[in-house]
Amino acid sequence: MPIDYEKLKRLHIPKTEQTYTDRDTILYALAVGMGRDPMDSRELAFVYEKSLRALPTLVTVLAWNDDWLYQTGVDMTRQVHGEHRITLHCPVPPRGTVVAKTRIADIFDKGPGRGAIMLFETTLRDKATGEPISTSVATSFARGDGGFGGPPGSGPRPHPIPHRAADHTLDLATRPDQALLYRLCGDRNPLHADPEYASAGGFPRPILHGLCTLGHAVGAVVRACCDDDPTRVREIAVRFSAPVF
Repeated sequence: MPIDYEKLKRLHIPKTEQTYTDRDTILYALAVGMGRDPMDSRELAFVYEKSLRALPTLVTVLAWNDDWLYQTGVDMTRQVHGEHRITLHCPVPPRGTVVAKTRIADIFDKGPGRGAIMLFETTLRDKATGEPISTSVATSFARGDGGFGGPPGSGPRPHPIPHRAADHTLDLATRPDQALLYRLCGDRNPLHADPEYASAGGFPRPILHGLCTLGHAVGAVVRACCDDDPTRVREIAVRFSAPVF
C-alpha cells in the first residue's frame, strides 16, 4: 500500500494514556545504560527507588503507541529514525499518569528512489493537571516511499555543529543485548530484534533503536555537563547519522 498524502494529513491518532511507576522508570534507565556501576551513588539515583530520579528522555517511551504507523503505508522494513527534538516544560516525574497526543506535522516527498521524510509531533501531559511535560518532534526517513506525489522538501534544517573539539567527551559501551532490553520499554519494532527482518531492510544485523542511543547520549550529558542533575536539561536535539549495532 503506497503512501496516500492526503489521507496521512487527515489521519487521526488516538490519545494514549499510561500510569507508570518507579519500576518503569528504573527499567528505562537500565535499558539506556544507567547503573553500570551499582556502587556509584550518582548512577544509583536513576535505578533505585530511594530518591529516584528520571532521565529527561524517559518521555520518549511514556504512553508509547506506534500501532498507527502501520496504517500509513510506509515500508517499515526501510523506515529509520532520522532526527529527534525534545522540549522539556518541567522536570520529568519518576512516577505518575500521563496522556500523549501525536499528530503528523509534515510530510516531504524527496522523489522516486530518494525516500520521504515524515515529522511526528507528540505532546505529553500530566493527566491530573493537564500541564505539558514535554513536546517532541520525531523525523522519520522512509527510505522506500519517495515519489508518492507529496510536496518536495528535506525537513527542518539541522543545527550547525561547531568546527572545533568537543567541550566534553565520555566513552560508553552498549551491551550486545541492548536493543532486546530496550524493547521492553515499548518499541517492539522487529528491526531491532529479528535478523531476517533487519536483513530485508539492508542491515547486516538488528540495529539499536535511535531513541536508545539518544538515552545513552543524554545520560552522558547529564553526567558530564549537568552534575548528574537531570532537571537542568531543557531541550534536546539530535540527528541520527549512522546505525548503531
